[in-house]
Amino acid sequence: MRLAERFRRFLGYFTENFPAPETELHYGSPYELLVAVVLSAQCTDKRVNLVTPKLFEQFPTAEHLAAASAEDIFPFIRSVSYPNNKAKHLAGLGRMLVERFGGEVPDRLEDLQLLPGVGRKTANVIVSVIYNQPAMAVDTHVFRVAHRLGLVPRSATTPLAVEKALVKHIPEELIPKAHHWLILHGRYICVARSPKCLQCPLTDICKYYNSSVKPALEPVVAPV
Repeated sequence: MRLAERFRRFLGYFTENFPAPETELHYGSPYELLVAVVLSAQCTDKRVNLVTPKLFEQFPTAEHLAAASAEDIFPFIRSVSYPNNKAKHLAGLGRMLVERFGGEVPDRLEDLQLLPGVGRKTANVIVSVIYNQPAMAVDTHVFRVAHRLGLVPRSATTPLAVEKALVKHIPEELIPKAHHWLILHGRYICVARSPKCLQCPLTDICKYYNSSVKPALEPVVAPV
């Protein structure tokens, strides 16, 4: 199957069946999403959603966060992964948002990546979700699903290489949605261990399924 056909099948299925995908992080403003995404690094969205209500109640704006120390923030995020580092990042992030960007979340990747705790993946999430820019954030789910489906070459061994390979073949207006499609498919169907291939609607294009799973399901015919 040609690569263009794989992308048509992938995009066609999700466009028809999940036309309006959304992040599973709870937020009410660009500032809240930025904080939530920083907290979600190597942590589940479910866990982040449990801690952010009280965190945002205490620090509802960038100005409030800027006035806080890491020690002030830590008790509210102690149950997420790496809370000490993230508390330091958030304290610095709040100060930079206020001092450099007037308390507003910037809409440029280059500016976002200046913020403590914000790498390319987080920056891509913000410009995609908040500003609807054609940015593809590559996390472990996107990386895994893109490779298993055969949407990217084996040589794409870094998140940046996967990002570039994906956006090359996805129409700009669909890139923000495709980011969510890949994440959610990886989170609930194409999971890391024991992927739910028998529930997957894309096995016809999936390289992983057709090379590793399907042959094991086919009955062995004894020689006559």
